[in-house]
Amino acid sequence: MVQKVLQEWEIDPSQLITKSVIDRGTFGTVFRGIYDGRDVTIKILDWSDDGTKTEAEIASSRTAFTQQVAVWQELNHPNVSKFIGATLGLSQLQIVTDNGRPCGIPSNGCCVVEEYLPAGNLRNYLVKKRRTKLAFKVVIQLALDVVKGLSYLHSHKIVHRDVKPENMLLDKARRVKISEFGVARIEASNPNDMTAETGTLGYMAPEVLRENPYNRKCDIYSFGISLWEIYCCDMPYPDLSFSEVAAGVVGQNFFFCWAILSCSNQRI
Repeated sequence: MVQKVLQEWEIDPSQLITKSVIDRGTFGTVFRGIYDGRDVTIKILDWSDDGTKTEAEIASSRTAFTQQVAVWQELNHPNVSKFIGATLGLSQLQIVTDNGRPCGIPSNGCCVVEEYLPAGNLRNYLVKKRRTKLAFKVVIQLALDVVKGLSYLHSHKIVHRDVKPENMLLDKARRVKISEFGVARIEASNPNDMTAETGTLGYMAPEVLRENPYNRKCDIYSFGISLWEIYCCDMPYPDLSFSEVAAGVVGQNFFFCWAILSCSNQRI
């Protein structure tokens, strides 16, 4: 019998225990759970169990996934969420619903396990502070945490490509840890090899929206929008949709200084 050769990052899915659902989204479900005696976050990603993807598209997703976790497993920094392991095999997982009953496992998917951070993501924290705002020293602390994490990633030639408060987690000490490396990649030596429109509308740099060549500087633009959000506890141009903001950034040259001035007036 030929034994499967495991990747360095692969874990034994039968050792995972799920406890409760943290979040559900388009691409899968996030659970709180236990692995090897420690609290973890378990992300079950579905690569389309409904037949909408071709075999070639699923194979491409698997290849991209293995590349992403290979990058993530090498990272070790206080401001980057700790990757514990992943698996492409889901058949041994015993996932339960909120009421404790077993639920279906996608046959085309994967599982990512990372450290559990009980304070949730930065976006939710900012929403709770929208009325009172944050003390300036807290703004500085949160911003520095993000800067340190991004600096570490960029020093390893990693472009995150989806920097936003929703992808920043908080530990018990309110320290920010950058997470969600689903679209991260090693920076291309030739900028023309990085032209895909990747990220979240509202945070994407103009060159990314235009599908022009870009590099790690796209993360700096996204950080700038995130910094505004940390300071104001709200998005720039909150009355506009993300798509309207994106159109303004590309075609009308929106200047966020006006939004910053507006936010500053609200805090006076």
